[in-house]
Amino acid sequence: MNDISQLHRHVGQEVGVSPWFEIGQERIDRFAGAIVASQWIHTDPERARRESPYGGTIAPGFLTLSLLSHLLESTIDVSRIKMGVNYGLNRVRFTDVVPAGSRIRGRFVLAKFETIKGGTQLTWGVTVEREGSGKPACVAEWVTRQYG
Repeated sequence: MNDISQLHRHVGQEVGVSPWFEIGQERIDRFAGAIVASQWIHTDPERARRESPYGGTIAPGFLTLSLLSHLLESTIDVSRIKMGVNYGLNRVRFTDVVPAGSRIRGRFVLAKFETIKGGTQLTWGVTVEREGSGKPACVAEWVTRQYG
């Protein structure tokens, strides 16, 4: 899907799959600092290697969730939109971990397209996949609004 203006034709369909995106330890550390989080499972690689059932640090679930905008924008051309905002999330589940150094990508199904005053409201069925895993890392229903 190259153009968001054509989305109304694709309700119920997968409209894009993003390229793979790496989640490295430096990104995890910066995110943890930004949200004032200090859980060792995210920020202490040595301790995580010793004590974690995952064998190392993992990305916070909210980091994965926060990347939805980037993943979508790398899939669909949004250059004609003046402004887009997150309107909400429903049914968010973190169904698998994202170890530091993993690559993720987003799959986007347009579940609903609604006209609102001055723009559109889109409801996305989102699946975030981790490369090499048979389970999604995150599934969610994401509601966005686009204006202009």
